[in-house]
Amino acid sequence: MKAPALLLFDLGGVLLESSAHDNLCRLAGLDFDIVEYRERWLTSTAVRRFESGACSSHEFAAAFLAEWGIAMPRDAFLEQFTGWARGFYPGALELLAALRRDFRTACLSNSNELHWAKFDNFEGIFDIALSSHRLGVIKPDDAAFLRTLEICGLPPADVMFFDDSISNVRNARRLGLQAFQVEGLDALKATLSAHGLIAD
Repeated sequence: MKAPALLLFDLGGVLLESSAHDNLCRLAGLDFDIVEYRERWLTSTAVRRFESGACSSHEFAAAFLAEWGIAMPRDAFLEQFTGWARGFYPGALELLAALRRDFRTACLSNSNELHWAKFDNFEGIFDIALSSHRLGVIKPDDAAFLRTLEICGLPPADVMFFDDSISNVRNARRLGLQAFQVEGLDALKATLSAHGLIAD
């Protein structure tokens, strides 16, 4: 496999801990597994509009609550929603700092104005930090990956991409990226180690 010119990371579920699945199951009174949750989240009309920058946070809250059958005030939901993105997994920032000594790094996240601002736009953590709400395109759509490759100035084969969503990984692979599904930081480290990018 070709050595990467860029390491491209998803955030939630790879480098960042999120409580979205558990909280959404609780609020909606549902009990779906993590794979079903991810697919439903990725195809949610309200989520896609918000995370592609097409609506305000209050418009998102109203549409999302209606779509998922959740009865609660918009402001109360948005306060909870902002807290769903908890923070970096222990050791994630140290791993990224070490990787940046040898590789160019970037993130490509389906995110939104609330979560992006919570982490100060990820300034100084990656060489390039890209969010769907700023790009106007969202994973797993081709446009999200193609726009990222354009910004980074690289052909797809030069990019190694890590995401917890199999839909995102499959589409990235179809477009020619070296793409890997990883669940959390330990899985990410194992994949990086298996490809000789970090020491065991």
